Amino acid sequence: MPHSRTRTGSGTGPGRKQVRTGSRDADNSSASIKEPPLEGWKAAVHEYVKLYNQAEIDRYAPVFDGFVTDGDHLSRYTHRLSRMREQELLRGVLPSRSETSAKLLRVSESGSLTEAAALIELRIKRTIEQRGRVYTEDRCERERLWLTADGDGYRISRIEPLVSERRPRYSMSESFPSQLAYPQDYANEGIPQSTPYINYDILPNFKHGRVGIRYRRDLAAAYADRWWNEPNPAYENFEVNCTNYVSQCLFAGHAPMNYTGRRNTGWWYRGRSGGREMWSYSWSVAGALQLYLSGRRQSGLRATAVDSAEQLSLGDVIIYDWSGDNRFQHSTVVTAFDAAGMPLVNANTVPSRHRYWDYKDSYAWTEQTRYRFFHIADEF
Repeated sequence: MPHSRTRTGSGTGPGRKQVRTGSRDADNSSASIKEPPLEGWKAAVHEYVKLYNQAEIDRYAPVFDGFVTDGDHLSRYTHRLSRMREQELLRGVLPSRSETSAKLLRVSESGSLTEAAALIELRIKRTIEQRGRVYTEDRCERERLWLTADGDGYRISRIEPLVSERRPRYSMSESFPSQLAYPQDYANEGIPQSTPYINYDILPNFKHGRVGIRYRRDLAAAYADRWWNEPNPAYENFEVNCTNYVSQCLFAGHAPMNYTGRRNTGWWYRGRSGGREMWSYSWSVAGALQLYLSGRRQSGLRATAVDSAEQLSLGDVIIYDWSGDNRFQHSTVVTAFDAAGMPLVNANTVPSRHRYWDYKDSYAWTEQTRYRFFHIADEF
């Protein structure tokens, strides 16, 4: 299968197609670059990205009328935009600018060239105004598009969003839940059995193994902003990476690992050796991290479950149960606050930066969604 790359957005480079997608303020638009016109399904993908950006600005799905014929997706997308519009009204938020770029990840074409299927990654950057303050929100999403020839052009006959936040690293039917230690099993864990896996710059704080270590919330947030849209090569990058990413952020903030060498206890990461995964479930699985943070212990990484998002601080953690069935599937870390003092979060798998904490802008969100809010201890 051919692997090609197309990009709509700013920048130049060989083999890339560019277009700057919409803004309310024409003065903010970049000068256009003259290039040969796109043809066939490529022109249809290009048009889709422009219309998607317009819908992001207007919160209005009918911009796709006559071009996207997938009624199920249009209904799903309309409900999503309605949630976002209602949320923004309640928050007093004005999305003043939106830029959407797309990267073509994979494409297959029929032999007759009348049909094509494309996997694209949409990268959305939105400028938000709220109570005189301005901040930028970023997120990346993937969609599969099915395109069908129609007269002189193509129409999009089907759209499938890849809702990666709903796919836990391990499902409840797989091995980890039956092996997982529950909060009471963590209660008596002591200090880490070994120190090679802690941050070397805080080694002096481990004299006699009892000196308190301050949680550097600023460093956790800075790490989250540095690595939100690319993997840190020092760690494994999982297909479902949200909790691995959050654990890295906590560790960057000087949370000490509890290295037990057992996957179902402690909170630790050592890497891969001989094809074996050498990290705890709590490091890489949302449900396991939720259980670990719920546990009581006297040392090491500790947290307090609080009742609402308003009680969270920089570097704290939110874990999401989309179906309300106590199966937690997604993790985020608090990296900033909006003008009303509500948390903005970063995440991986679906890379996000300074996204509003409740995730109502995600296809994963449902009316049954439940949250666990964890305030990480100020000192370990």
